[in-house]
Amino acid sequence: MEIGIDSFAATGDLNNALDANGNIKAMEQLLARIEFADKAGLDVFGIGEHHRKEYLDSATSVILAAAAARTSNIRLTSAVTVLSAADPVRLFQQFATLDIISKGRAEMVVGRGSHVEAFPLFGFNLQDYDALFAEKLGLLLQVRDQETVTWSGRFRAPLSNQPIYPRPVQQPLPVWLGVGGTTASFVRAGTLGLPLMVAIIGGDTERFKPLVDLYRKAGREAGFAPEQLKVGIHSLGFVADTTEEAAETYYPGYRETFTRLGRERGWPPVTRPGFDAQRGPKGAYLIGSPEIVAEKILRHSEALGGVSRFTFQMDNAGLSHEQLLKAIELIGQKVKPLVG
Repeated sequence: MEIGIDSFAATGDLNNALDANGNIKAMEQLLARIEFADKAGLDVFGIGEHHRKEYLDSATSVILAAAAARTSNIRLTSAVTVLSAADPVRLFQQFATLDIISKGRAEMVVGRGSHVEAFPLFGFNLQDYDALFAEKLGLLLQVRDQETVTWSGRFRAPLSNQPIYPRPVQQPLPVWLGVGGTTASFVRAGTLGLPLMVAIIGGDTERFKPLVDLYRKAGREAGFAPEQLKVGIHSLGFVADTTEEAAETYYPGYRETFTRLGRERGWPPVTRPGFDAQRGPKGAYLIGSPEIVAEKILRHSEALGGVSRFTFQMDNAGLSHEQLLKAIELIGQKVKPLVG
């Protein structure tokens, strides 16, 4: 199983997110963590995409390109690219270039995004939410698979016998489909034979089993081999020497972050009992000692019929750079060997 980290490139100070010096420091520390994750033996590092003042990840491929120059082995991916609000041709060119810089280590996870600020920012109608994504995904895959493209659609000017360059090192460039809990998204990924990255940020992980089964069934019926139908999980997580230390370190920043987010989305305030339930045996969060976290990853994998990749989202809780480095070290040295 591949083990990795996802980051939203949080600013150094959520209460003063426009401070230039603070943002310079936060970005330098993020790149240092990616370099450290590479040396620690992790398999993948992902950068999300947001267009909000508390995050620095609006230009994902730029961050990944900087990381590519400082790393040797770790795969570098988006997590996720908001494809609905992007131009698929330009996006492909960016990640093909990243693939060249990294000598064949680039990937992308594409999705519709849980935040919607990209739609008005780039002039798209939120009412076209799914139609935009479906059309742009089709074009992205065509551009990936064909050097010269003829295409037409609703939301972009047509292409007539148009060559697209540069071409990536990897053939094909890996594209995962990032999904939440929408049945149609799981079926779409299977029908297209795309690897699936499931964002599980709450509830019991095993509740996704019927959806993962639908994905695999759709993939088989479309003629794809089982090894092509990879499943990954993205969840909140944090590792420390002991489970008590991990929980006590992670909770204060988690409470602040998700209480603030809850005010935007209408969620109830964060409570400690709710947090503890989420980090329990069946809850989505992987917060604990290396042994506890590894055991839970394996349990989640078994519940979903086998998982190829797991990525930790852990830098959204006000954790220090040093705490994150320590967690990465524990994940690389202890968790990864335990999950095989």
